[in-house]
Amino acid sequence: MTALALLALLLAGLYAGLTFLNLRLYRPPPPATGRPALSILVPARDEAANIGPFLDGALAQEGVELEVVVLDDGSSDATAALVAARAALDGRVRLLHGAPLPPGWVGKPHACWQLAREARFPLLLFLDADLRAAPPLAARMAAQLGRDGLGLLSGFPRLPALTFGERLVVPGILVVLLGYLPLGLARRSPTDPRFAAACGQVILATREAYDTAGGHAALRGTIHDGIGLARAVRAAGHATDLCDLTDLAACRMYDNWPDTWRGFLKNARGGMATPRGLPVWTTLLLGGHVLPLLLLPFASGLALRLALLATALLLGARVAVALRARQGALAVLLHPLAVLATLLIQWTALLGGPRRAPAVWRGRSYEL
Repeated sequence: MTALALLALLLAGLYAGLTFLNLRLYRPPPPATGRPALSILVPARDEAANIGPFLDGALAQEGVELEVVVLDDGSSDATAALVAARAALDGRVRLLHGAPLPPGWVGKPHACWQLAREARFPLLLFLDADLRAAPPLAARMAAQLGRDGLGLLSGFPRLPALTFGERLVVPGILVVLLGYLPLGLARRSPTDPRFAAACGQVILATREAYDTAGGHAALRGTIHDGIGLARAVRAAGHATDLCDLTDLAACRMYDNWPDTWRGFLKNARGGMATPRGLPVWTTLLLGGHVLPLLLLPFASGLALRLALLATALLLGARVAVALRARQGALAVLLHPLAVLATLLIQWTALLGGPRRAPAVWRGRSYEL
């Protein structure tokens, strides 16, 4: 029992230590400077419910010269008509009709590649259509990009979660990011692809860095387009970084459990769910996030003291992330169950094996 408690303490301490260090480094972008010119580039497929509020936020950006280019990627709803109507009222909006998806491409990288080729300005801001941007978002990200000499800057918006399924797994995105990405090392080695990280919902890149990296054509078959683009930009010799966008943008990723499951399962196949990686992640997450709590009813003496310390470190770090990301108390209370749900998704993705069904998203199937 003492050995298990010591293992729990070491793994919980690793998570807590990196979380507290990263929270000091993971900061909002600075106040805006100058008036940068940028292209807001939006891939949209069946986004009729989102595109109106999205355009409201995009066109309300302050302190920038901008265009908003929306590519309708074969929508079966009124997405294109809604964008066309807005373009008729505001000359900053342009509507593109996407080309058919070529073999070997994933839909979003193909849409983003077409958008980038049509962009008129030297800064490319890729945003998802379900994002809600506060007016300072673009200018403040551009300020950090220029100040730090970056080729690419990304960040995580606030991720509202309303249904139980969303609340169970969506908050875990930042738990893993802040608990296991060595952000200090990533900044000391700003062009090392091993430390690349990005959120595909919000990516700002210079035209030079984007083109040098091969753009989205370099990751045509990649589900994780955000991480893939950050890796490509770093490999091309340009620095990338992350910033905290909690107060500058919001994105509700899913609105029901089936879509949440499918979305996380799709992403698992391009990320954590690998034969080498997933056993390590399982040890880190079960040992550092679940084991301390499991030991409390059964341990005594030294083992109990170690388990209590591990639990305190775990909960302290988890509360700190919840406060920073405005996740609410329920996200903390559900945390052990959330870790189990995350691992269930990852192992489901991995154990499908070579005969597993293709990933299906927005009516398209992808062999990953």
